[in-house]
Amino acid sequence: MHKLIVAKVVFYIQIQNLSLSNMKINLLLISFFSVFIIMNLSFLPARPKPVLHEETVIYTVDGVTMKGLVVWDKSTTAKRPAVLVVHEWWGLNDYARSRARQLATMGYIAMAVDMYGDGKTAADPTQAKQLATPFYLNPMMAKTRLDAAIAKLKENSVTDPGKMAAIGYCFGGSVVLNAAKLGANLKGVVSFHGLLSPPTPTVCENIRAKILILHGYDDSMVPPMQVNQFAKEMTMKKADWQIHMYGHTQHSFTNPEANDDELGLHYDATADRRSWMSTELFLHEILN
Repeated sequence: MHKLIVAKVVFYIQIQNLSLSNMKINLLLISFFSVFIIMNLSFLPARPKPVLHEETVIYTVDGVTMKGLVVWDKSTTAKRPAVLVVHEWWGLNDYARSRARQLATMGYIAMAVDMYGDGKTAADPTQAKQLATPFYLNPMMAKTRLDAAIAKLKENSVTDPGKMAAIGYCFGGSVVLNAAKLGANLKGVVSFHGLLSPPTPTVCENIRAKILILHGYDDSMVPPMQVNQFAKEMTMKKADWQIHMYGHTQHSFTNPEANDDELGLHYDATADRRSWMSTELFLHEILN
């Protein structure tokens, strides 16, 4: 490091002795200091590569055994913000688990939540509808199960209980929005192509969680009229909300396996990337 400082001083003395215009001197200084900064950055210690640790957590809600997955970086024992991931109507599958791992590499402790219990997953849309429908009909059951997952995640020694958020996909997006509307004590929620028609009979007067909606404009399950209605509802309740809409984008745009013309489910790599970037910024804002 001291050699770089000496070089800087020598360089400065030398250019003072040159018959150069002030503009040329300034350009030389800018070039030199740019190289100097880059070389200095190379001396900074590299961030440790995440060492992900995974645990299956088992707990009971109203007699139903829940089997979630918790993931965090074990290279540090420091407390950190927590993010819950609520699955699509298919149930807790590899896709939801992969999002939890992705969040863990970003420095969060993440939990892929089992909403159905016993790790149930659907093999086809008919079965998925059967599993998801009771939660749409009974929004308090959905909130009770999410609350139980929140409580379980708080038990982990590295969870910062004052910095928690939830994200959800499709069915899961509806679950986290429902929880926010019922007053869940979360810093924020993110809905990826979630259903916006209100399952909640009433909306809490004090919506504490900030809300981010990530939505495809061509989503046949949630047309623009429903999006506008949701926006009006949240505005009336003075919630902190934002909606990002992606053109030429249909339902389930974040899932690479989504490819169903009849249901209007189609993956969109650009919308997937953009929505995750928005999520990263949102989580950083509310949890740091």
